[in-house]
Amino acid sequence: MRQAWTEAPSIPSALVSMLLSLPNLKSVIVTLGDDGCIMLERNIDGSSDSEEMDVDSLLELLKQRKDESAVLPLCISSLVTKLTAKGIGAVSGRLFLGTAEKIPPSELVDTTGAGDAFIGACLYAICAGMPPEKMLPFASQVAALGCRALGARTGLPHRTDPRLASVF
Repeated sequence: MRQAWTEAPSIPSALVSMLLSLPNLKSVIVTLGDDGCIMLERNIDGSSDSEEMDVDSLLELLKQRKDESAVLPLCISSLVTKLTAKGIGAVSGRLFLGTAEKIPPSELVDTTGAGDAFIGACLYAICAGMPPEKMLPFASQVAALGCRALGARTGLPHRTDPRLASVF
């Protein structure tokens, strides 16, 4: 992704590059399989008095706040910051680190469609007005539930599925 579209040296700097190249985008997300996801949300209120920080360094700080013992997905976010990417530029926004649900090996059946389930759940969450702090864990959990059945759609939950109660 990052090499083909942005020539950025890292995923976080590629997200900065995408927001700079596409000024009408509010946010960009990249999925990382069982490592979760990273989201960069543009600050749309226009304030530019926030602290400046290298986006790769900020991601490392967010990773340090991750609870490795958590089984259910979490979202770790930064404050609004002027995020810089060396040789690319800067954008004001928030960086989010979404964790993946830890699926016990005995429950993992098929990962086919997990990424599509995640993106579909993100679209649902955006339409429902969920903030990123709820959207990313929700989407991760939808994807994880889909991995507990054979095929891309068999295990997808309904909105009322009690297993999603923890994210609502």
